[in-house]
Amino acid sequence: MRGWGAGWAVAGVVVLAACSASTGGGSSAGPSAGRSARPSSGAPTQSSTAPVPAPSSTAPTSAGSPSASASAPSAGSCVAGHAQVTVAPGDAPVRRLCVRPGTVVSLVLKPRVDDRRWTAVQSAAPVFVVASGWRVEADGTARASLRCAGTRGGTAKVTALAKAPDVAGAPRAAFTLDVSVVPYPTEG
Repeated sequence: MRGWGAGWAVAGVVVLAACSASTGGGSSAGPSAGRSARPSSGAPTQSSTAPVPAPSSTAPTSAGSPSASASAPSAGSCVAGHAQVTVAPGDAPVRRLCVRPGTVVSLVLKPRVDDRRWTAVQSAAPVFVVASGWRVEADGTARASLRCAGTRGGTAKVTALAKAPDVAGAPRAAFTLDVSVVPYPTEG
């Protein structure tokens, strides 16, 4: 049995090392209270109390916790607690976000500059991420709350739909957030 335990430990270290090496592409890799970085490929904006002014900047969610990464999720780059993702006109239409179980993500969709308006938010896997609290404000800003699974890990595509009010047909996807829920490591 000791051989199996050592084998799993080595495999875990190799996977974590590979993930850490692949996440260095422009994101903030360590704790930094108040420092923000401009990640490549449009990483989400995150905040514990107030939104970060720049839509593409990343800030830690709590003191000492690393910020989310724009590439494949690794154990050290997942957001826990609360996060905010703000989408402004001209931002990338697809983003990735790694979260811990139980995280609540506030999705803020700024008013569109074309003739389309935000109509809804849908989760492809509500067992992992549930969209609730949908509302559209008078200025066209839409908001939703994304509640991540409490204990399970998995992935879900959260799609924000938009449609021109005077055109027939179904709304189309205008923004997609790929959410990875990564459980906390277990000891034992």
